[in-house]
Amino acid sequence: MKPSNSSQAKYLYPFILVTSLFFMWGFVHNLDPILIPHLKKSFSLSTLQSSLVDSAVFIAYFVMALPAGFIMKKYGYKAGIITGLMLFAIGSFLFIPAANTQQYLFFLMALFIIACGLTILETAANPYASLLGDPATATQRLNFAQSFNGLAATLAPIIGARIILTKGFTDEELNAMTAAARQVALASEASSVKTPYMILGSIILVIAVLFVLIKLPEITDEDTHVASKNIFHAFKHKHLRWAVAAQFFYVGAQVCVFSFFILYAVKAAGLDRVKAADYLGWGCGMAFMIGRFAGTFFMKFIKPAKLLALYSLLSTLLCVVAMFSHGLIAVYAVIAIAFFMSVMFPTIFSLGIQDLGGDAKFGSSLIIMSIVGGAIMPPLMAQISDMTGNIQLGYIIPLLCFAVVFLFGWKGHQVVKN
Repeated sequence: MKPSNSSQAKYLYPFILVTSLFFMWGFVHNLDPILIPHLKKSFSLSTLQSSLVDSAVFIAYFVMALPAGFIMKKYGYKAGIITGLMLFAIGSFLFIPAANTQQYLFFLMALFIIACGLTILETAANPYASLLGDPATATQRLNFAQSFNGLAATLAPIIGARIILTKGFTDEELNAMTAAARQVALASEASSVKTPYMILGSIILVIAVLFVLIKLPEITDEDTHVASKNIFHAFKHKHLRWAVAAQFFYVGAQVCVFSFFILYAVKAAGLDRVKAADYLGWGCGMAFMIGRFAGTFFMKFIKPAKLLALYSLLSTLLCVVAMFSHGLIAVYAVIAIAFFMSVMFPTIFSLGIQDLGGDAKFGSSLIIMSIVGGAIMPPLMAQISDMTGNIQLGYIIPLLCFAVVFLFGWKGHQVVKN
């Protein structure tokens, strides 16, 4: 049944508030590429050690997804959102003692706690946004909310670089210092993260208070299946199993594309790192944002599953171009991939929880757990790149990932009634 005008008005303010969450977690996620080189220099880390920033985040998604589902199952979406916001804020504030103690492990712990909060937020906010309104436009509505995640992907690196990546000291200047002076200088640079994360934590606290004060409609899921209180019942849905697999491979592909973009652009187009970074922010980031708004519009005319299948097929073909072309054509091919993959996460999510009834909350947890694909696929791409000496050939990994997404959009999304 289509909601009445009064129902739509009732959902408007909660939807606006929930949509703000998509921007906030997108913003903090896209500060990670700024943190990696910053902490690498501040703590004199190896590349492998600095990559633990991403590991801390993705492990949290895997660990916390099921507890997040249990929280929502017992206490509801609103409680889940508030819990996630509080962990998000606590983790942000922990950057202050982490910088004061100069312990890299402390930073990783703070990131892990932030990511635990983000896991709960995503597990709650994705299905909640899709359920706040007409079921017929659920996927379109979720894509619109996720568009603000794309806006954050563009803004966060630009703002973060100017706040965190200050001029500081060059390697030559640091090498010329005494050990004591060098330690003081690096400590000063590490401390530059305190202010932005304190501001971020304060904003998150304000949003949490708003969620406490504002009355949100608690969406109740009418389960048409046999009543069950465990996650194994949710896994009986074939299209959910497909969605978990598709999301695993999609997130793996997305992290590969964004994480290795600078190395790829240097190799394929001969760009210097600064120029490559500009293409990453203004190219991939902007394409990702525009792609989500455009996808929301196209879904008015094309069924979400068909659009997902088309976009994933085009992304697969663009991976071939990325593997064998050179110059700016190769760079533009990857930027085009960012455009087409922009709608994949919310569309897979929405199609995956469709018609789950009372299993929607556990189903949401399972799909969020599959984000761990972002921790597994990039090392495989890196291994191929190291073995062949050509990072372009590593694009075989995103190619295979997008092929799985295509299969989900083509057939796997179809709901099989039990």
